Amino acid sequence: MNRKRLLLRTAPFAAFLALACAPADDGETADIGITPFVGASVQLVYEGTVIHVDPFSRGDYSEALPADLILVTDTPADHLDPALIAELRKPGAPVVVSDRPEDARDEGSRERLLQVPDATVMDNGDRLTLAGIDIEAVAMYDLLPGEPFHAQGEGNGYILTLGDTRIYLSGVTECVPEIQAIEDIDIAFMPLNLPHGRMEPLAAAECVKIIRPAVVYPYHYRELPIDVYLEALANEPDIEVRVHDWYPPAP
Repeated sequence: MNRKRLLLRTAPFAAFLALACAPADDGETADIGITPFVGASVQLVYEGTVIHVDPFSRGDYSEALPADLILVTDTPADHLDPALIAELRKPGAPVVVSDRPEDARDEGSRERLLQVPDATVMDNGDRLTLAGIDIEAVAMYDLLPGEPFHAQGEGNGYILTLGDTRIYLSGVTECVPEIQAIEDIDIAFMPLNLPHGRMEPLAAAECVKIIRPAVVYPYHYRELPIDVYLEALANEPDIEVRVHDWYPPAP
Protein backbone atom coordinates (compact mmCIF):
# COMPACT_ATOMS: atom_id res chain seq x y z
CA MET A 1 0.00 0.00 0.00
CA ASN A 2 1.23 3.49 -0.76
CA ARG A 3 1.36 5.48 2.45
CA LYS A 4 0.18 9.09 2.33
CA ARG A 5 0.82 11.85 4.81
CA LEU A 6 -2.30 12.05 6.97
CA LEU A 7 -3.12 15.03 9.12
CA LEU A 8 -6.00 13.97 11.32
CA ARG A 9 -7.37 16.45 13.80
CA THR A 10 -10.04 16.09 16.42
CA ALA A 11 -12.54 18.77 17.29
CA PRO A 12 -11.53 20.82 20.37
CA PHE A 13 -13.97 19.00 22.66
CA ALA A 14 -12.68 15.49 21.81
CA ALA A 15 -11.07 13.47 24.57
CA PHE A 16 -7.75 13.20 22.78
CA LEU A 17 -5.81 14.65 19.86
CA ALA A 18 -5.83 12.39 16.81
CA LEU A 19 -2.77 13.36 14.83
CA ALA A 20 -0.89 10.94 12.59
CA CYS A 21 1.74 11.56 9.96
CA ALA A 22 2.93 8.96 7.47
CA PRO A 23 5.24 9.54 4.50
CA ALA A 24 3.58 11.08 1.47
CA ASP A 25 4.24 10.04 -2.09
CA ASP A 26 2.82 13.25 -3.53
CA GLY A 27 3.64 15.82 -0.84
CA GLU A 28 -0.01 16.67 -0.30
CA THR A 29 -1.84 16.67 3.03
CA ALA A 30 -5.30 15.34 3.74
CA ASP A 31 -6.86 17.35 6.57
CA ILE A 32 -9.58 15.30 8.25
CA GLY A 33 -11.24 16.05 11.57
CA ILE A 34 -12.16 12.98 13.63
CA THR A 35 -14.35 13.09 16.73
CA PRO A 36 -15.21 9.80 18.43
CA PHE A 37 -18.38 9.74 20.52
CA VAL A 38 -19.75 6.50 21.94
CA GLY A 39 -20.10 2.89 20.79
CA ALA A 40 -19.64 3.14 17.02
CA SER A 41 -20.40 6.86 16.73
CA VAL A 42 -17.93 9.07 14.88
CA GLN A 43 -17.96 12.55 13.37
CA LEU A 44 -15.71 13.20 10.36
CA VAL A 45 -15.06 16.63 8.83
CA TYR A 46 -13.42 17.01 5.45
CA GLU A 47 -13.19 20.31 3.54
CA GLY A 48 -16.25 21.64 5.35
CA THR A 49 -18.36 18.51 4.84
CA VAL A 50 -19.59 16.99 8.10
CA ILE A 51 -20.26 13.25 8.20
CA HIS A 52 -21.84 11.49 11.17
CA VAL A 53 -21.71 7.72 11.46
CA ASP A 54 -24.10 5.85 13.81
CA PRO A 55 -24.96 8.91 15.94
CA PHE A 56 -26.20 7.68 19.33
CA SER A 57 -27.65 9.93 22.02
CA ARG A 58 -25.80 8.02 24.75
CA GLY A 59 -22.88 10.29 23.78
CA ASP A 60 -22.42 14.01 24.41
CA TYR A 61 -23.41 15.73 21.16
CA SER A 62 -23.69 19.21 22.65
CA GLU A 63 -20.85 20.48 20.43
CA ALA A 64 -21.40 18.22 17.44
CA LEU A 65 -21.60 19.87 14.05
CA PRO A 66 -24.70 19.72 11.83
CA ALA A 67 -24.50 16.84 9.38
CA ASP A 68 -24.17 17.06 5.61
CA LEU A 69 -24.27 13.26 5.47
CA ILE A 70 -25.29 10.58 7.99
CA LEU A 71 -24.37 6.91 7.66
CA VAL A 72 -26.05 4.17 9.69
CA THR A 73 -24.46 0.73 9.80
CA ASP A 74 -27.31 -1.26 11.38
CA THR A 75 -30.79 -0.96 12.90
CA PRO A 76 -30.43 -1.55 16.68
CA ALA A 77 -31.02 1.55 18.80
CA ASP A 78 -27.32 2.11 19.52
CA HIS A 79 -26.71 2.52 15.78
CA LEU A 80 -30.00 3.91 14.49
CA ASP A 81 -31.21 6.78 16.68
CA PRO A 82 -33.95 8.62 14.73
CA ALA A 83 -34.33 11.50 17.21
CA LEU A 84 -30.63 12.36 17.15
CA ILE A 85 -30.50 11.94 13.37
CA ALA A 86 -33.31 14.48 13.05
CA GLU A 87 -31.46 16.85 15.39
CA LEU A 88 -28.14 16.61 13.55
CA ARG A 89 -29.41 16.44 9.97
CA LYS A 90 -29.20 19.57 7.87
CA PRO A 91 -32.26 20.17 5.67
CA GLY A 92 -32.04 17.80 2.74
CA ALA A 93 -28.90 16.04 3.99
CA PRO A 94 -28.81 12.39 2.88
CA VAL A 95 -29.11 9.64 5.48
CA VAL A 96 -27.86 6.22 4.42
CA VAL A 97 -29.32 3.12 6.09
CA SER A 98 -28.64 -0.55 5.55
CA ASP A 99 -32.15 -1.94 5.44
CA ARG A 100 -35.77 -1.30 4.45
CA PRO A 101 -38.62 -1.28 6.98
CA GLU A 102 -40.31 -4.25 5.31
CA ASP A 103 -37.10 -6.29 5.64
CA ALA A 104 -36.21 -5.25 9.20
CA ARG A 105 -35.02 -7.91 11.61
CA ASP A 106 -37.61 -7.03 14.27
CA GLU A 107 -40.41 -4.60 15.05
CA GLY A 108 -38.16 -2.14 16.86
CA SER A 109 -35.85 -1.90 13.87
CA ARG A 110 -38.82 -1.45 11.55
CA GLU A 111 -40.18 1.41 13.66
CA ARG A 112 -36.83 3.16 13.78
CA LEU A 113 -36.40 2.90 10.02
CA LEU A 114 -39.86 4.36 9.48
CA GLN A 115 -38.86 7.36 11.61
CA VAL A 116 -36.08 8.37 9.20
CA PRO A 117 -37.82 10.03 6.24
CA ASP A 118 -36.27 9.96 2.78
CA ALA A 119 -33.47 7.60 3.81
CA THR A 120 -31.22 6.15 1.12
CA VAL A 121 -30.80 2.37 1.35
CA MET A 122 -27.44 0.94 0.36
CA ASP A 123 -27.08 -2.81 -0.02
CA ASN A 124 -23.81 -4.66 0.48
CA GLY A 125 -21.57 -3.91 -2.49
CA ASP A 126 -23.35 -0.70 -3.53
CA ARG A 127 -21.35 2.43 -4.35
CA LEU A 128 -22.81 5.94 -4.35
CA THR A 129 -21.66 9.55 -4.25
CA LEU A 130 -23.69 11.59 -1.76
CA ALA A 131 -22.91 15.08 -0.42
CA GLY A 132 -19.85 14.92 -2.66
CA ILE A 133 -18.49 11.84 -0.82
CA ASP A 134 -17.74 8.52 -2.48
CA ILE A 135 -19.31 5.75 -0.36
CA GLU A 136 -18.87 1.98 -0.67
CA ALA A 137 -21.08 -0.37 1.34
CA VAL A 138 -19.23 -3.41 2.70
CA ALA A 139 -20.87 -6.52 4.13
CA MET A 140 -20.85 -6.83 7.94
CA TYR A 141 -22.16 -9.91 9.70
CA ASP A 142 -21.50 -12.66 12.25
CA LEU A 143 -19.99 -15.99 11.34
CA LEU A 144 -21.06 -17.52 14.66
CA PRO A 145 -24.77 -18.06 15.23
CA GLY A 146 -26.44 -17.08 18.49
CA GLU A 147 -27.72 -13.95 20.17
CA PRO A 148 -27.01 -11.26 19.16
CA PHE A 149 -26.82 -12.40 15.55
CA HIS A 150 -25.96 -10.01 12.75
CA ALA A 151 -27.12 -11.80 9.63
CA GLN A 152 -25.47 -11.33 6.26
CA GLY A 153 -27.13 -8.54 4.28
CA GLU A 154 -28.67 -6.74 7.27
CA GLY A 155 -25.91 -4.23 7.95
CA ASN A 156 -23.21 -2.23 6.18
CA GLY A 157 -19.71 -1.17 6.86
CA TYR A 158 -18.70 1.86 4.80
CA ILE A 159 -15.58 2.92 2.96
CA LEU A 160 -15.39 6.68 2.43
CA THR A 161 -12.96 8.32 0.03
CA LEU A 162 -12.02 11.77 1.30
CA GLY A 163 -9.60 13.22 -1.19
CA ASP A 164 -6.71 10.72 -1.28
CA THR A 165 -7.68 9.11 2.03
CA ARG A 166 -9.82 5.98 2.36
CA ILE A 167 -11.60 5.51 5.69
CA TYR A 168 -13.26 2.23 6.62
CA LEU A 169 -15.97 2.11 9.31
CA SER A 170 -16.74 -1.55 9.84
CA GLY A 171 -19.83 -1.53 12.01
CA VAL A 172 -20.34 -4.65 14.13
CA THR A 173 -18.91 -7.60 12.28
CA GLU A 174 -16.56 -10.52 12.30
CA CYS A 175 -13.63 -10.73 9.89
CA VAL A 176 -15.73 -11.99 7.00
CA PRO A 177 -14.31 -12.60 3.49
CA GLU A 178 -15.66 -9.29 2.19
CA ILE A 179 -13.56 -7.46 4.79
CA GLN A 180 -10.46 -9.52 4.10
CA ALA A 181 -10.70 -8.44 0.45
CA ILE A 182 -10.56 -4.71 1.27
CA GLU A 183 -7.45 -2.89 0.05
CA ASP A 184 -5.75 0.50 0.41
CA ILE A 185 -7.35 1.60 3.67
CA ASP A 186 -5.68 4.52 5.42
CA ILE A 187 -7.86 4.74 8.54
CA ALA A 188 -10.01 1.93 9.91
CA PHE A 189 -12.57 1.79 12.71
CA MET A 190 -12.93 -1.90 13.61
CA PRO A 191 -14.84 -3.71 16.40
CA LEU A 192 -13.22 -5.55 19.26
CA ASN A 193 -14.42 -7.89 22.02
CA LEU A 194 -17.90 -8.52 20.72
CA PRO A 195 -20.15 -10.91 22.68
CA HIS A 196 -20.11 -14.69 22.34
CA GLY A 197 -16.53 -14.99 21.11
CA ARG A 198 -16.87 -12.67 18.13
CA MET A 199 -13.79 -10.56 17.32
CA GLU A 200 -11.95 -11.20 20.55
CA PRO A 201 -8.63 -9.34 20.84
CA LEU A 202 -6.40 -11.77 18.93
CA ALA A 203 -8.97 -12.34 16.18
CA ALA A 204 -9.52 -8.60 15.87
CA ALA A 205 -5.78 -7.94 15.64
CA GLU A 206 -5.38 -10.59 12.95
CA CYS A 207 -8.14 -8.92 10.94
CA VAL A 208 -6.31 -5.60 11.18
CA LYS A 209 -3.13 -7.27 9.92
CA ILE A 210 -4.99 -8.54 6.86
CA ILE A 211 -6.27 -5.15 5.67
CA ARG A 212 -3.29 -3.20 7.06
CA PRO A 213 -4.60 0.34 7.59
CA ALA A 214 -2.11 3.06 8.45
CA VAL A 215 -4.24 3.94 11.50
CA VAL A 216 -6.76 1.76 13.33
CA TYR A 217 -9.26 2.71 16.00
CA PRO A 218 -10.59 -0.34 17.87
CA TYR A 219 -14.21 0.57 18.68
CA HIS A 220 -17.59 -0.71 19.82
CA TYR A 221 -16.08 -2.39 22.88
CA ARG A 222 -16.41 -1.87 26.61
CA GLU A 223 -13.54 -4.00 27.88
CA LEU A 224 -10.39 -2.21 29.05
CA PRO A 225 -7.48 -2.77 29.10
CA ILE A 226 -6.87 -4.26 25.67
CA ASP A 227 -3.28 -5.31 26.22
CA VAL A 228 -3.56 -8.54 24.21
CA TYR A 229 -4.76 -6.62 21.16
CA LEU A 230 -2.04 -3.99 21.48
CA GLU A 231 0.66 -6.61 21.98
CA ALA A 232 -0.49 -8.47 18.87
CA LEU A 233 -0.04 -5.30 16.81
CA ALA A 234 3.09 -4.03 18.56
CA ASN A 235 5.40 -5.50 15.92
CA GLU A 236 3.51 -3.88 13.03
CA PRO A 237 5.33 -0.54 12.70
CA ASP A 238 3.22 0.51 9.71
CA ILE A 239 -0.03 0.25 11.72
CA GLU A 240 -0.76 2.87 14.38
CA VAL A 241 -3.35 1.89 17.00
CA ARG A 242 -5.43 4.65 18.60
CA VAL A 243 -7.25 3.68 21.80
CA HIS A 244 -10.29 5.65 22.91
CA ASP A 245 -12.80 5.01 25.72
CA TRP A 246 -15.94 4.39 23.67
CA TYR A 247 -18.21 3.96 26.70
CA PRO A 248 -17.41 6.74 29.19
CA PRO A 249 -19.60 7.10 32.28
CA ALA A 250 -22.90 8.82 31.60
CA PRO A 251 -22.84 12.53 32.56
